Amino acid sequence: MPADLTQPRPHRPFLGMALRLFGVVCVSVMFIAGRAADARGVHIFETLFYRQALSMPVVLTWIALTTGLGSIRVRRVGAHATRMVVGVTGMALNFLSYILLPPAEAVTIGFTMPIFATILSATILKEKTGIHRWGAVLVGFMGVLVTQRPEAGELFSLGVVVAIAAAFMTACVSLILRKLGRLEDPGTIVLWYTVLSLPPLGLGAILYGGAHDAVTWGLLALIGISGGVAQICLTAALRWAPVSVVLPMEYSSILWIALLGLLIGQGWPPAATWVGAALIIASGLYIAWREHLHSRKPASA
Repeated sequence: MPADLTQPRPHRPFLGMALRLFGVVCVSVMFIAGRAADARGVHIFETLFYRQALSMPVVLTWIALTTGLGSIRVRRVGAHATRMVVGVTGMALNFLSYILLPPAEAVTIGFTMPIFATILSATILKEKTGIHRWGAVLVGFMGVLVTQRPEAGELFSLGVVVAIAAAFMTACVSLILRKLGRLEDPGTIVLWYTVLSLPPLGLGAILYGGAHDAVTWGLLALIGISGGVAQICLTAALRWAPVSVVLPMEYSSILWIALLGLLIGQGWPPAATWVGAALIIASGLYIAWREHLHSRKPASA
């Protein structure tokens, strides 16, 4: 029997944090596997296709066990199509950032997503954004500059531009999901994102794909399965705990990426990466805290 999600769930912060943490580990595994697959000659279209196709059984199983397969009826096809285009673009840029940059640097720049979300909320959604959050945005961008070690002559390389663009597109997805989530069930959003993305990605995989050895196929399978599990865990965590509780788990990804990077011979990240990460993480947490305070004002009033 599918779970009845209309009933209120008890507040279980530790379960929510554990699910979010495991989801972050899976995301880290997915991107490191994507970097390893690229080194073995896998085209980005193949990576994206198998990321989506092999996560489909995982997503369908999750929906069947929770809301039930009857919940996947779609109400806003156009909104789902927009989410797919923006989401696939952001996913491609994220994979490319891990290919072009040292993994720890890529994940650190990816932490700027809440900063871009704040900017977009203020400029597009016209949400009120005070001096506190704008100050946090400035601190976050200072963290990006620190990670780039300007004295090393590496400021705004192609990889950095791609990573910043990936964070921006991920922030765009978060705004789209904020609106779409008011109309559709989370399982429906995840499933239709996968379904709509498969035809264009499949065409790209046919045009640019090739034969691979067993190890490479194993990496592609790992990308798809870990991506599907991550999507479920990151979503399910919010059923048991609010965003402000589970958000700090996101920032543990720099540790997992650093450890996984050692396994593929990347070495330990330099001190500048850790200092920049600390500034960006502090900025993101402060923005989340201010949003939490802002969301409580109507209730207290």
